Amino acid sequence: MSARLTVIVVEEDRDRALAIIDALKATDDCDVVVIGNSSGLARKIAAHAPDIVLIDIDNPTRDMMEELTLASGPLDRPVAMFVSGAAGGLAQAAIESGVSAYVVDGLSPARIKPIMDTAIARFRMVRQMRSELAETRRALEERKVIDRAKGLLMKAKGINEDAAYTLLRKTAMDQGRRVADVAEALVTASGLLG
Repeated sequence: MSARLTVIVVEEDRDRALAIIDALKATDDCDVVVIGNSSGLARKIAAHAPDIVLIDIDNPTRDMMEELTLASGPLDRPVAMFVSGAAGGLAQAAIESGVSAYVVDGLSPARIKPIMDTAIARFRMVRQMRSELAETRRALEERKVIDRAKGLLMKAKGINEDAAYTLLRKTAMDQGRRVADVAEALVTASGLLG
């Protein structure tokens, strides 16, 4: 975190907001914007495109969690939520909405920086896992299409699986395309013709 961060703090209590600002300013590597009223939260957060959102709420509700999901873009940026006490199952809802850190017993200025760093690290880890999962799914789908294309070639040309793959690969190289793209075109054409 060598670059300067833009931090949005959602805090209705002015004194607590000032304490949070002071704690964040002490780190000298962030710009802080305070949102004191949670109405129109999505628009307010989007206007600043922050690197992280810190939310301090006494008693979060399910409606607030839904607003948070819309407002914070939890898949786009880390969110740390500080609550006063255990709020009957809302921790699960917070995590499901994409909150990176859910801290019970409120916000202590001395703990802000370590919690913020942890939320950012957890967010990056989850984003990387999502990216890897999406890549794995894409690779699996491509593998399925390639297998279908090989099956079509084996049936149409009376060749074995290795020969079918070799033909797909050679065609891809000749056309300067990926094997998966050639296989997709073959499967699509077969569907149109059959």
